[in-house]
Amino acid sequence: MSRKLRHARELRLAAAALLMAGGSLLLPSAASQATAPKSGEPTDAKAKKTFDEAFDWQKRGNKPLAIELYRKANTQDGGHCFLCLKRAHQVALENGDYKTDEAILTDWLAAVSSDAARATLHFQIAIVFEREGMEAKGGKRQDYFEKSLDEFRSALSLDPTAVESHFGMGIDLAYLQRDDAAREEFRTFLEKDKSDEAAHARAARYLDRVELARSRMAPAFSLTTLDGRQITMDGLAGKVVLIDFWATWCGPCREALPHIQRIAQKFQGEPFVVLSVSLDNDEAKWRGFVAKNDMTWLQYRDGTGGPMGRLFSVRAVPATFSIDADGILEDQHVGDAGIEGKLKKMIARAVEMQNAKPAPPAAAGQTLGGSN
Repeated sequence: MSRKLRHARELRLAAAALLMAGGSLLLPSAASQATAPKSGEPTDAKAKKTFDEAFDWQKRGNKPLAIELYRKANTQDGGHCFLCLKRAHQVALENGDYKTDEAILTDWLAAVSSDAARATLHFQIAIVFEREGMEAKGGKRQDYFEKSLDEFRSALSLDPTAVESHFGMGIDLAYLQRDDAAREEFRTFLEKDKSDEAAHARAARYLDRVELARSRMAPAFSLTTLDGRQITMDGLAGKVVLIDFWATWCGPCREALPHIQRIAQKFQGEPFVVLSVSLDNDEAKWRGFVAKNDMTWLQYRDGTGGPMGRLFSVRAVPATFSIDADGILEDQHVGDAGIEGKLKKMIARAVEMQNAKPAPPAAAGQTLGGSN
């Protein structure tokens, strides 16, 4: 398989993992990689000026104006500024402006010629429709999921290696209450793709319990902790998970540390895991702080703008997320004094689930028995 095709597959799978969990797509598009000039930036002088203005408004937080200017820059560049379209797509999707994003991706689709690029764009359009369906109410929901199915099928017809589409189709079919068909798509995905451990584990859970595909699941992720343990979200099935985003330079995070320590100690030995995710860029400083403060639970350094922060749409720290034993993402808690009581109830339910049936086998590489 060529490098471009392999890259397209990685981006499609990453997009699926993010959006199936309700996250934000903040990834470069494979289409720009496959068809754009090396930089992808506008070449026309006017387009360059407009592009810079768009970027400035994006930094200031005026997303609608940034989208408008990125699209204008693409027009001024003769419709060949793939970086303009990529930025407009990212901002529109992040802003929940799905109708505009559909138009951006449709324009982009008309500007590319390779089957791989067109397949990736159909895949992205499918995900936009899927997100609209997840957030819509009433009869419109079904229409969005049907449109999403059509786009995933188009992606597969153009590029049979776009097997990640089977994962997305499984989600659509689950929301359409066509559970047998949904299971078949998840089974096909598992048979055809082994490239992403986190998504593979998620698909396996959906195959076993298709109703989870209709839930607000925590994003699928795979990481290696400070002490060398390989962790996947779905490998923690059956346990309550508290994910704490923090940084050594964050005053409120340091103030909250005793509370996190108390929670980790209080529920030690229960079906409960604490995972602290640092936004520090200085690894030595992070390691030193963790050791000095006896932070013995799971630790991972994501860095500023890292993949875990993007998955959970973290904009500021401290930010904590609780995930129940089914992997369903609960409300975000920032400095929530009542979080301890909520965790206690969630852990009690996890214990009931363990007592009701044998615990599911741990995913490959997952050997956790508690929070330490």
